[in-house]
Amino acid sequence: MAHGGGDEWNAAVVEAVAPLRDRVPLAVAFGMANPRTLQAGLDSLSAQGVSDVAVVRLFLSGASFLHQTQYLFGLRSDPPRWGMSGHGHGHHMVPGTEIEPLPLQARIHLDSSGLAGSNTVAGILRDRTATAAPERNAGVLLVAHGMGAEDENDRLLVAMERTAEALRAAGHAEVRTATLREDWAEARATAEDRIRAAVTEMQERHGRVVVLPYRVYGFGPYADVLEGLAYESGPALLPHPLITEWIAERATERFCSAGLPSPLASCALAGNRR
Repeated sequence: MAHGGGDEWNAAVVEAVAPLRDRVPLAVAFGMANPRTLQAGLDSLSAQGVSDVAVVRLFLSGASFLHQTQYLFGLRSDPPRWGMSGHGHGHHMVPGTEIEPLPLQARIHLDSSGLAGSNTVAGILRDRTATAAPERNAGVLLVAHGMGAEDENDRLLVAMERTAEALRAAGHAEVRTATLREDWAEARATAEDRIRAAVTEMQERHGRVVVLPYRVYGFGPYADVLEGLAYESGPALLPHPLITEWIAERATERFCSAGLPSPLASCALAGNRR
């Protein structure tokens, strides 16, 4: 499962899973727990004779759309407080819309992990900073989309701080984290001010600032937020081969936890990287 976006966004996810297709039946469902794309993915796997499905969620926060996903897969009985309707590449949340769990032919093994704070993300961003600031004398700012609920946003920031600490341990002069709270106007206005202030302060201290998107793909709206400020940017988490490894590891963890062999890795190694 992945959020989805434009053609380049989606292609980056498809490319990340491509190395796994020769080893295991695989489907990608774009959208924010979109029942139509999830059903299409399940139908594709069932047509290949699949009896067990490991569902890996390619989101930063493990809380993202988790309730909806659990309900759709029949893993909890209480429906989410809102439903979904198609729009563009994803869907909008429609309060009061009723949805039903998906009809399942296979057993579902749902992974609830998020990428944020993982060793995988730390490894990717170490690579990004080694390219953008090899001398390690620049300030580094990690910026994420952010969450609407304060407690969820705080948990995301704690996870981001684990990544920041890994970059500090690699010798970078200063590393900060921030969330833009992109979809919540009042919180976003405050976040924009803080992000601009952080870039300005690090520029004054270090002479260079590298802004890295703590996102699955793309730079998001950060160029608009930082307009007029001096900074350099780097790519998001995709494309990077460690994402492919993370997907395989999370699927293996789910299979092995269910007492099943994994076609992707040994159960003896499951969970070691994270």
